[in-house]
Amino acid sequence: TTIDPNLFDLSTGHVFHAEILKYQIPFNENENNSNEFITNSDVLLIGFHHAAFDRASRSIFFNDLCFAYNTNAILEEDGDESLQYIDYSIHERLIDMSTSREFWYSELEEYNLESPLSLPADRHRLPNDTRSSSASVTQVSFDNEISQSFLDYASIHHVTPFQLGLTILYAFLFKLTHGDDDLCISCLNANRYRNELQNLIGMFVSTLPYRAQLSSHWSFDDLVKYVRAKCFSILEHSHYPLQHILAGLHVNQSNISFLETMYDFITISSHSDELSLDGASFKQVSLEQSSEVAKFDFMLTFIYNPLLENNRLSFHLTCSHDLFDEITVRNIGRRLEYCFQQLFSSNQTINRIDTCVTSISKIGLILPEETQEMEDIIFCRQSHVINEGMFI
Repeated sequence: TTIDPNLFDLSTGHVFHAEILKYQIPFNENENNSNEFITNSDVLLIGFHHAAFDRASRSIFFNDLCFAYNTNAILEEDGDESLQYIDYSIHERLIDMSTSREFWYSELEEYNLESPLSLPADRHRLPNDTRSSSASVTQVSFDNEISQSFLDYASIHHVTPFQLGLTILYAFLFKLTHGDDDLCISCLNANRYRNELQNLIGMFVSTLPYRAQLSSHWSFDDLVKYVRAKCFSILEHSHYPLQHILAGLHVNQSNISFLETMYDFITISSHSDELSLDGASFKQVSLEQSSEVAKFDFMLTFIYNPLLENNRLSFHLTCSHDLFDEITVRNIGRRLEYCFQQLFSSNQTINRIDTCVTSISKIGLILPEETQEMEDIIFCRQSHVINEGMFI
């Protein structure tokens, strides 16, 4: 694939591109066919520069596109005084950041920013090693029973799916790192913290550190309450840029360990993915990548798709192949799946965790088949070994 370097140009404000990919029809098969018309198999390709477009902007853009095309009008909320993305960018530079600066300094104070998590990696990267984008990936989908149990728990305990998924990750990392109780990872934050920003197209998403100082005596419910409070405290200061956070700590970004461990939770919109432009129907299609790319050493992404009949909840674990072999990532994924089962499955063969009483240190990472294998081991007495002993 050849990429046109002139497709976008931030210096001139060229951040949008659209073109029609025509389906090739053999010559003379349809003499009436004309390049002036869109046919059934053609693709309307729309692209934005990542500096001007985030995930939430997608539905906003398509809603505005349909409205403008079908009504021959431009959607305006308050006439010429409606808020634009550039207005927010200017406003953000003028607001007082002193409180947020103090919050983030206290949040990361005394944390060893250069110490990586003790993950079960197969290799280690030296400071001068060149990073590749090669990835080791695993994916796990949960049945409807576990998916619904996950959502029910979130509803009962007044947490979002993002917060519950983050809690599970903290508990899992606590066990995977053999009891590391001071964990800091990065999360993608929507950063649309004001009502005026909800319907704006732009790049609002920010990467923020989420530090958790755990206690091995906490139950899972205790950890959920802690994470909920942590997320609310961060939300108030989510507009503070990551580069300012790091500058306030006087550290080199290339050595920051939490930037290599990423968490995200994606909820697929329950609205139809079909668009209607003046009676013509368009169905959104995804452009699948030929191979996964590892942007981080360890990235966990939960995906909830309410439109699916089965396996509505799943996760993707994408790790750098520089550090992790495929088999290692698959095993990590299976252990995370087992954590889910202990928390949310009603299967009688699973040792369920009492989320209200049992401490997070009791969550097991040893898979049932591994437990069975250990129980089936028979220690045979060798014929040449005789009884020996001594009296004291």
